[in-house]
Amino acid sequence: MKSEGKIHTTSWHETHRDATDLAHRLEPLGPWKGVLAISRGGLVPAAIICRLLSIRLIETICIASYEGTVKGPLTVLKPVPAVVEDGSGWLIIDDLVDSGATAAEARRMAPRAHYATLYAKPTGRPFVDTFIREFEQDVWIDLPWDRDPALLNE
Repeated sequence: MKSEGKIHTTSWHETHRDATDLAHRLEPLGPWKGVLAISRGGLVPAAIICRLLSIRLIETICIASYEGTVKGPLTVLKPVPAVVEDGSGWLIIDDLVDSGATAAEARRMAPRAHYATLYAKPTGRPFVDTFIREFEQDVWIDLPWDRDPALLNE
């Protein structure tokens, strides 16, 4: 749920830098068979990480848990593809882990995958193997791909 007070607004530059830093942390842990990007938030960091780590096999897990800024029930729209098997040698990439519900579901589907995210909050932190920055639970993280570009100059 969106916090009424604490908001951290990230820029494209900041998220690109953080995805680059995440790639550098993940590189020595490989080699990686491929990446499972959690749609939609994980798509941008996954693209950057795949480019930096020369990973060409990219799959998606599509899980919905928010409608705008309102947290709702978890819905799996597209499960882990069969090629991933138990996830061994695969990276799961997401933008952030908040409550941990999406991460727990992704881990259930690919239990041996390495879960990496740009940002982590305390409740979701136990589900993550590698992350760049931790935020307090009540901070809303405003990511650039969640903003309407048409409204930026208003």
